[in-house]
Amino acid sequence: MKKEAGQFQEMLESSSRIVGFTGAGVSTESGIADYRSQGGIWEKFQPVYLDEFIADEEKRRLEWSRKQALWASLKPARPGPAHRFFYHLHKTGRLSGLITQNIDGLHEKSGIPADQIVNLHGTSLEIICLDCGDTQPADGFMDHLDLSAPCPVCERCGGLLKSNTISFGQSLNGEDLSRAEQLACNCDLFIAAGSTLVVQPAATYPLMAQQSGATLVIITLSDTPLDHLADLVINQPLGEFLSGFIDR
Repeated sequence: MKKEAGQFQEMLESSSRIVGFTGAGVSTESGIADYRSQGGIWEKFQPVYLDEFIADEEKRRLEWSRKQALWASLKPARPGPAHRFFYHLHKTGRLSGLITQNIDGLHEKSGIPADQIVNLHGTSLEIICLDCGDTQPADGFMDHLDLSAPCPVCERCGGLLKSNTISFGQSLNGEDLSRAEQLACNCDLFIAAGSTLVVQPAATYPLMAQQSGATLVIITLSDTPLDHLADLVINQPLGEFLSGFIDR
């Protein structure tokens, strides 16, 4: 891997508008299980669609139960080497922005400002009112969530509260999609880390970057549909590979 590490170092040194793109592989190295895999949350809880959540108290209770189970692993989780690597790029002024498919908030915990992060699938760090749009931190709220009582509603307007993540049957945020496209089309280096690059529309952003003239690097253990277009493909554990570049 010495050759690939040298190539990556040269790409980093010659780039000033870097965009990161991260998937589940970044989170698993911080101890957060891929909840779609065997033994994950989807095996224990039936997915709840947004219209079901709105219409049915018991469906809301089921969804909040799933969020409680997820929160138990998210709250103590700490940023791993990949999160710290992208924070290092931010600290040195070369990170234009970060696009993530993850909902765990670990990029925020790493120190990257929230306005530099595009959470395509929302964030578990916030609770939102579906009526007035008011948001509040999940920390504290989730710790005191009592599912033996009626499901929570907004103290301001009485509307339904839910985790500020994208539910089944819910459209992605148009503003977030536009921000991600703008980042992808205006960077000089696009680093896709820990993603299989198959979930749409998220997986279109590496392609947009490459077609706009950016250098494309893919770092993941598995093959991806865009490997043949990438300037560099690293099939190595993220932490093992990226930790060596944090202090350089």
